[in-house]
Amino acid sequence: MSAVGKSARVMLGALILAFGCGMSVAMAQTAPKLSANSLSYARELLALKGGAQMFGGMVDGVIETAKNSFLPSNPTLSRPLNEVAVQLRKDFEPKKQELLDEVARAYARRFTEQELRELLAFYKTTLGKKVLTDEALAVEDGFKRAQEWTNEFSDQVLARMRAEMRKKGYEL
Repeated sequence: MSAVGKSARVMLGALILAFGCGMSVAMAQTAPKLSANSLSYARELLALKGGAQMFGGMVDGVIETAKNSFLPSNPTLSRPLNEVAVQLRKDFEPKKQELLDEVARAYARRFTEQELRELLAFYKTTLGKKVLTDEALAVEDGFKRAQEWTNEFSDQVLARMRAEMRKKGYEL
């Protein structure tokens, strides 16, 4: 990478860091104090909802992306970069919990302590457990059906558009 490229990356990193710090300070000044109970309930809710599976891959993904950013210009370093990536996954394992804590804070900011308790109570019921296991499958099935419906509807719209344009003397 050229000196200009490195310099630009350093400046971009500094801007992102400064912006992030500024946002953190602004959020800390405006965000209400979260109770220990709210955070605890939010963490428990995330655990029930599979938060570790949902967000855990993000840390590994960042490491893999960083590794892959070096490979195009350093193809001969594939093996050592893979070794470093393995080490970083171990070293940065605590970052997964840090991320889950951030997500828990987001839940605790959006839901009251009472609402979090009610959500936990619901997800511990038979129906709540079913929602946890089957909702993703229902959404996936719904998206598949929506795509099929969209394709069928698109065919109808294309046929109708051709017919209407034919009436106007145009052949599409």
